Amino acid sequence: MDQAKGLRQIAKTDALARRKAQASPTKKFPRVIAVTSGKGGVGKTNIVGNLAVAMAAKGKRVIIIDADVGLANIDIVFNLRPEYNIRHVVSSEKSLDQVMIKTRHGIGIIPGGSGFADLTQLDEGEKLTLLSEFETLADQADIIFVDTGAGISSNVLYFNAASDECMVVATTEPTSITDAYALMKVMSQKYGSRYFKLIVNMADSEKDAKRVYASLSNALDKFLKNVVLEYTGYIPFDRQLQRAVQKRGLLLDEFPNSMAANALETIASKILNSGDQKRSDGNLTFFMNRVFQAAM
Repeated sequence: MDQAKGLRQIAKTDALARRKAQASPTKKFPRVIAVTSGKGGVGKTNIVGNLAVAMAAKGKRVIIIDADVGLANIDIVFNLRPEYNIRHVVSSEKSLDQVMIKTRHGIGIIPGGSGFADLTQLDEGEKLTLLSEFETLADQADIIFVDTGAGISSNVLYFNAASDECMVVATTEPTSITDAYALMKVMSQKYGSRYFKLIVNMADSEKDAKRVYASLSNALDKFLKNVVLEYTGYIPFDRQLQRAVQKRGLLLDEFPNSMAANALETIASKILNSGDQKRSDGNLTFFMNRVFQAAM
């Protein structure tokens, strides 16, 4: 498939999806939330898994896309062993439904890993395949979490920029705060991102968490214009979390009454009760198109 023809087909697919969305103004599309961090080791994937469990318990249909190409481990958090990943979808060997694994909570897991590592290398036919496959998710989910990698690598930035919401996870460690700021700075300057949400993990108290928020918010106000950071909540340091990880389980399953579990429940409710300020047309075709455009 030549590039011009491929681009015309992508435009046609996008236009068709847009017409469908306009023809069904009452149709609800899933919220696409990227969960990211400036550095690794801040508990991002565990937060994604537990938030998904909390939301599923509230009757929400949740899908998690594992877009961490360097350390894809959302399946480990749920103690799953995926046989296929997104690469099998790109090659048309499997459909997205065949690749997706359902947890006992009813949460859909789409293993990505290295399958997302070469988005810039996909030809137009492969892009069209992903576009059409992701569109099938529109009627299957209320919330789609994109578990990205850490740092400012290209793939992390692509998925953050394409999502409706970008949620940054940081700890009270100075390096985590500095790297979280660097991530938001690059997102703002390179992709025009103006709105972020913050979760502070492993804090000794809410006072410490608010101190992290104030530090980041002040830096953004001083050095970047029109960038807004919303404080979504904090998760206290809790040894029960490590115990849950050692048991290859999730905190909300293993220790539902722990301090950290209660905090995660509160954050999940806050996310569900809040609107997303960067709402797109919502169509999953648009999401993947934005990923490809960011990668260009």
